[in-house]
Amino acid sequence: MTTTTPPRVPAGAPGATAPASTNPRARRAARRRRLTACGVLMTPFFALLVTVFLIPVGTAVRLSFYSDDQPGLGFGPEHTVFVGLRSYAAVLTDPTFLGGLGTVALYCLVYIPLLVLGALALALLLDSGAVRLRAFAQLGLFLPHAVPGIIAALIWLYLYTPGISPVIELFAKADITIDFLGIHTVIPSIVNIALWSNLGYNTVVFYAALQAVPREVIEASVVDGAGPVRTALQVKTPLVRASIVMVAIFTLIWALQLFTEPMLLSQSSPMISSRFSPSMYIYDAAFTRNNYSLAAAASVVLLVCTIALSYGVTRFTSRAGNAEEAR
Repeated sequence: MTTTTPPRVPAGAPGATAPASTNPRARRAARRRRLTACGVLMTPFFALLVTVFLIPVGTAVRLSFYSDDQPGLGFGPEHTVFVGLRSYAAVLTDPTFLGGLGTVALYCLVYIPLLVLGALALALLLDSGAVRLRAFAQLGLFLPHAVPGIIAALIWLYLYTPGISPVIELFAKADITIDFLGIHTVIPSIVNIALWSNLGYNTVVFYAALQAVPREVIEASVVDGAGPVRTALQVKTPLVRASIVMVAIFTLIWALQLFTEPMLLSQSSPMISSRFSPSMYIYDAAFTRNNYSLAAAASVVLLVCTIALSYGVTRFTSRAGNAEEAR
């Protein structure tokens, strides 16, 4: 019994079937499946974005344009009226709010470089193998981050308060008088708390990025005669630029929202007022003065500053990276 093979029909001839890759209907179906899969995967993200960001921002923007007024010298019924940009004008001309922005700017100038450079230096030490018991060192660095921020602030408040602080007593025995919450030391004291809490976490982030650096590149630099310091600064650091930018941006965003540390330290220091930072100004306006319109306007101003600064850092670092690649 013989079998006959049906003759091949040339592509494009009558009766030929187009491959699935060139069939328009199949391409549309595959594209719909991809879009459906992307939509399903992105739905939780967009749900959270709308719930925890867009709706609160929209509510704050709306509140900033309205205010509760009482006609009749304050004896009439309270009603909500449209005030336009009045709350924004009050915020931007309030010296306490502008002073809070200046305080946070000084805090960022001190805190962010110390955190990024300190965490990167510790990560490079861990990656170089110069630190023994590396796992225990990482655990020791990360443990302070596991302590809630309010607990960390309370610990350092105890260490900063005269009369109960063993650190101040130790300095006093050496005839050294130090006020950790004085006019010139309050910002460094707050920076110290933030560094203690966040340095280890960012060290772990940098160390994880360094683990992804190809070992062949490092071995090639060693063969070329580069020492440990040169390898760390000129080989490893440029390869983890993306992680450095990410940590810098996130640190900037968190620093602009400075609240917990000065709020707790204000109980023991007259140098920290109730409007020490923009976040404290917002809290005071909303829950002490019951001026929700002013608090909403200050929140929107702080949000705009945060977005503008984050965008500026991103643009600056991307231009610097492109310039370095072009050399």
